[in-house]
Amino acid sequence: MQLRPLFPFLGSLVRNRPGAERNPVRGLSALALLPFALLLGAAAPGDGATITVSVTDLRNAKGIVRACMTTDADKFPRCRGVPGAYAATADAQEGTVTFTFTGVKPGRYAIALLHDENSNGKADRVLGMMPKEGFGFSRDAKVQMGPPSFADAAIDIGEEDRDLTIRMRYLL
Repeated sequence: MQLRPLFPFLGSLVRNRPGAERNPVRGLSALALLPFALLLGAAAPGDGATITVSVTDLRNAKGIVRACMTTDADKFPRCRGVPGAYAATADAQEGTVTFTFTGVKPGRYAIALLHDENSNGKADRVLGMMPKEGFGFSRDAKVQMGPPSFADAAIDIGEEDRDLTIRMRYLL
């Protein structure tokens, strides 16, 4: 078993190339830093809030529910390719679906939901405009000729845990 793919930061310590000079001091210093590197990567208490989002009023148990929580006003309501965005999916069920986001850093976030009833990964529309599937936004932000603005859906997240409820809405 090669350790390099698992521990690339150990560098030459896990590489034994023929003819390569071995520096035992360098290898020991890298090994001595391993416990500290592992500790830095571990989540510590107080390392962000836990945000629980309850999605209510799902009309059926078809497909999946997608959730996106982001601080990026320009990309909202999308999560793909957005650094620092939180995205999750859950099987749809009639009534309520719950998402839990952990380690959420303080900031201004907006949440977008999609009930992807046919599980095709996109919001299906009638005539290219009106959503066929359910949707919801934080602060119950209103939808007019498109999704609400980030400012209309934005909520402030601090260090404390929060429980939010977002109602799924359907136009058809």
